[in-house]
Amino acid sequence: MDSVTLDKKSVAIRDVIAQLLALLGEDPNREGLRKTPERVEKALEFFTRGYTQNLRDVLNGALFSVPYEEMIIVKDIDFFSLCEHHLLPFFGKCHVAYVPNGKVIGLSKLPRLVEVFSRRLQVQERLTTQIAEAVQEAVNPLGVAVVMEAKHLCMIMRGVEKQNTLAVTSAMLGVFRKDPKCRAEFLSLIGQNRDRG
Repeated sequence: MDSVTLDKKSVAIRDVIAQLLALLGEDPNREGLRKTPERVEKALEFFTRGYTQNLRDVLNGALFSVPYEEMIIVKDIDFFSLCEHHLLPFFGKCHVAYVPNGKVIGLSKLPRLVEVFSRRLQVQERLTTQIAEAVQEAVNPLGVAVVMEAKHLCMIMRGVEKQNTLAVTSAMLGVFRKDPKCRAEFLSLIGQNRDRG
């Protein structure tokens, strides 16, 4: 996207935010709000930068032939996303595992992959599936497992207003779907059954 288009887009978003502030009964020109449209525009661009990221560029060819046949897990990956229904944040931990089939991916690439999909307007269920499918496509492993645990501000700040609710979603592909022992090992290793009290 060229800088002229970006500038037009930024100005348009800022105008909409100023209109929104006015519609909410505020004065967008008062001292405390004067720069709010610009700040919100920059924040929204950052929160949704996953739309402009190319998965191939993010993975950057970090696939390696390694004779390793056991489960690989990267757990407790912090993520933040925006609920597409209310534009409110949801955030938590993501756990990603796969069983290699001759190739492994650089460990740092899994959190980067989570970031690409979480920095979009999302629902947690789709986000979980997108991450699993992206790992499957990139590495072609024997199986992929993704579990996401998140707090949703749309449930905490409004609606049911329950402060300690945690939404948990999973996507299991290949051996993680077909083999209960493999799935159980993964869930045990990420501490899915741990006491949260």
